[in-house]
Amino acid sequence: MWGPVLLVSCCWLLGANAQPEGLSFAVVADWGGVSFPPYYTQHQAAVAEELASLSQEQGLDFILSLGDHFYMEGVRDEHDPRFKHTFEQVYQQPALQSVPWFLVSGNHDHRGNVSAQIHYSNLSHRWNYPSLYYSLLFPVGGSNTSLTVLMIDTVVLCGNTWDQDQPEGPENPAEAEQQWDWIQSQLQSARSDYVLVAGHYPVWSIGHHGPTSCLVDRLRPLLKKYRVSAYVSGHDHNMQFIQEQDGSAFLVSGSGSISCQDLSHRSSVPAAWQRFSSPVNQTEAGVAYFQLRPGHMVASFMQPDGKCVFQDQLPSRGRH
Repeated sequence: MWGPVLLVSCCWLLGANAQPEGLSFAVVADWGGVSFPPYYTQHQAAVAEELASLSQEQGLDFILSLGDHFYMEGVRDEHDPRFKHTFEQVYQQPALQSVPWFLVSGNHDHRGNVSAQIHYSNLSHRWNYPSLYYSLLFPVGGSNTSLTVLMIDTVVLCGNTWDQDQPEGPENPAEAEQQWDWIQSQLQSARSDYVLVAGHYPVWSIGHHGPTSCLVDRLRPLLKKYRVSAYVSGHDHNMQFIQEQDGSAFLVSGSGSISCQDLSHRSSVPAAWQRFSSPVNQTEAGVAYFQLRPGHMVASFMQPDGKCVFQDQLPSRGRH
């Protein structure tokens, strides 16, 4: 359930948390807790502590939240108590109070009232969800470098999964086509050195759900054509870094509530592209952490105990 689609583009000027001559941000998805008291998991609480540690020790300018915010059926309205129990009271550390969250919905959110999540932006100073899909522009202080992030709604594009692994097509094909046109237009006009596209469903994944054929067929060619630095997603509850031979990078960071070791689709992705995954490398999944400095962008996978288990550099568009 959602209201009218708004096409939003925002230049976000960061405040007190802004790092000099750089940006630092986290990507996390699937942190929607559970649908019964206490409405969160211990793993979710541990990931929240790690986010707070990153904010305190290394800096955290913002968080990209990529769907499945409330298991199992989303929320009813903007006053649903799940906002308090699963979000506000879990990410309650002082170091996180001034860190803005930017959100898009996942399949479980779309089973409830997505418009309510958008409207909650008016009730929480941290919760920023202006439209079903939107773009963000972040200038990097002290330089001419900038980051563009396209926050896309993959459920609108591909359909809801319900009880099957793969979505079977959009509920409203006209709205899906409108978003596809918007994605291409935004990528074509983006002038930033680094561009991320962020959505709930993965393009490539070796986990429980596997690759999303809709995105492999239609989004992947656009990512390559416009030299996107990386596509980031959730849906499968682990951490993965998949990189094709041409440098195209696909990151999964979907372990906000649990850390899953499922490898059902390991054979669906060429072995040479599988740079890292928490199930294969036998690590606990936590959160993806990005640091952008002029001419240099690094992605790290952090366990909830603060240990970095993988790190690699992402290409600028000029070096793709």
